[in-house]
Amino acid sequence: MRSDVKRAARLSVAPMMDWTDRHCRYLHRLLSANTLLYTEMVTSPALVRGGALHLLQHHGDEHPVALQLGGSDPVELAQAARIGAAAGYDEINLNVGCPSDRVQSGTFGAVLMRQPALVADCVRAMQDAVDVEVTVKCRIGVDDQTPAEVLPEFLSQMVGAGVERVAIHARKAWLQGLSPKENRDIPPLDYDLVRQMKGLFPNLHISVNGGITSLDQAVEFLEGGLDGVMVGRAAYHQPSDILCTADRRIYGVGADTSAEQAVAGMLPYIETHLSEGGRLHQVTRHMLGLFAGRPGARGWRRALSEGAHRDGAGPELVEQALTHITQAAQPQGG
Repeated sequence: MRSDVKRAARLSVAPMMDWTDRHCRYLHRLLSANTLLYTEMVTSPALVRGGALHLLQHHGDEHPVALQLGGSDPVELAQAARIGAAAGYDEINLNVGCPSDRVQSGTFGAVLMRQPALVADCVRAMQDAVDVEVTVKCRIGVDDQTPAEVLPEFLSQMVGAGVERVAIHARKAWLQGLSPKENRDIPPLDYDLVRQMKGLFPNLHISVNGGITSLDQAVEFLEGGLDGVMVGRAAYHQPSDILCTADRRIYGVGADTSAEQAVAGMLPYIETHLSEGGRLHQVTRHMLGLFAGRPGARGWRRALSEGAHRDGAGPELVEQALTHITQAAQPQGG
């Protein structure tokens, strides 16, 4: 399974806090068998000092799946990587891109773009601790840095540390003055700079991230010479548009899937989750965008949003919500 990760990285769903939890990843795997999936960022202190092993829970069907860690202490990151590899993750990724205040106060995330030597030390320590691949997700720079100067230096240090695969969010992060949400939209995208990095580091597997809203766009990047494409919000809000044809178009294997098939696959998963004491909305909140853009999608979303929190809500609510889609698809009589 682990040997498939590099191939899987042709397309990946970005790690997104509060979104790419295990329920979300299970849904995405039903839509695409090959796409590389990432956890939400898990901090190394939470694992090593906090013993928060519940954050590593995942279903066996999620593979290939990568664990993203946040931290800046090489020793602690090595311990966290070891815990993650033992939990069965196929890749360990280091976050050098998140701009949130909480992340900055812990001296990890995007602020580490200013300390490439420390990042290299972290990566080496993690690699020494595990036998799965260690990768990095970064920005093109932060604050008043000049990306065309700092990004090549950063990547050079990563390559020197043995990194073979990076994902680059093609925006600067502004650590002061912009919220994390604004940092995903306001700094301009510089895809050309990411393409230039592929020219400078031809042996480095480079995935581009940021502002990618369609599978057509992903295909263009791949045909243009980049090794991978990482899709964030579009894969969450319109998962069917990004993932249902990905196996065929990106990997050249398998048949297309459908949102309806994914719903059918989620019903037994939901049964299991509820039998273990879970709540319906913990799963269905990730399913709201399954039919985005299709007739009946509003009724589907409303039925799940309004009903999934209620006591006793179960799979039958999902089946009931699906009738908004099936009825809208039926030809109307004259």
